[in-house]
Amino acid sequence: MSTSKPPLVICLGNVVADHVFRVEEVPQPPAKAQAKGYRLNVGGMAANAAIAVTRLGGRAAFWGRVGDDPNAGLLMDGLKDEGIDLTGMKQVTGARSPVSAVLVDRYGERAIMGYRGDGLGTDPSWLPLEMLDEAKAVLCDPRWPEGAHVLLEEAEKRDIPTVLDGERSETRLLLDLVPRVRYAIFSVSGLTNYGSGARAPEALRKAVSEGVTRMAAVTRGEKSTLWIMRGEEKIRETPVFRVEARDTTGAGDVFHGAFALAMAEGMEMEAAIRFSSAAGALRARDGATAHRKELEAFLQENAAIPRENAGT
Repeated sequence: MSTSKPPLVICLGNVVADHVFRVEEVPQPPAKAQAKGYRLNVGGMAANAAIAVTRLGGRAAFWGRVGDDPNAGLLMDGLKDEGIDLTGMKQVTGARSPVSAVLVDRYGERAIMGYRGDGLGTDPSWLPLEMLDEAKAVLCDPRWPEGAHVLLEEAEKRDIPTVLDGERSETRLLLDLVPRVRYAIFSVSGLTNYGSGARAPEALRKAVSEGVTRMAAVTRGEKSTLWIMRGEEKIRETPVFRVEARDTTGAGDVFHGAFALAMAEGMEMEAAIRFSSAAGALRARDGATAHRKELEAFLQENAAIPRENAGT
């Protein structure tokens, strides 16, 4: 019987107190509407990815910053409850933690109003880089580029797979971060920012032509995931899993966390994207991040879905 530990994935970036309201439809202002449901939970790209890693059978460490306001306790307790290592989380005196209001309509689509916090600082000198000696993968989002720079540089020195959540952000940040990671996975809006309006195939080809990037992909919600390996011209296409979406909030974050774990486990690329797509689909269907047994059962049930289509 093996006694080896599950692989460790370090996730650096954003953690957010998400105030989620379920509504019939997202109203246009000026308006006042009645919410059908409400919950308060841990959100944020890197934090959601870390939760996905632990639920899918890995170990996760979250590296980031919170304030000393009431939301900070909620966020730290929520991550601890998921079994996530918080050695690399800093609570900044006098700062305010990120928070967002999320409106989810009857179709599962959402509108998000986010506040990125205040007074959190940007200095990454306190990060516990010695933890990289045990890490099998690293994931960053674009919300703390100074921290990402340090972590990605040290990870590359140690030959550790690195993943970027290429969500919508300032173009300059994506242009800076993408060449620093081996695997750049964009949202549609993030790829549009990065590619300055170029078509998806051209933007993906650009991503794998620079820096250390070996693979670039774009997740497209209900449409297939497009991806390309460095040195190739053909864009590959992996179909999505058809589900009835209940809440799409965090589905992309879960995809990224699942993909980072897949890299930590040494999966082949096509299998890793399929694994990650299933994790994202279950998150959209259930409004919650699945555990490994549930994900594997879902993959088995949908084994007949084509694994790859012709590219663009």
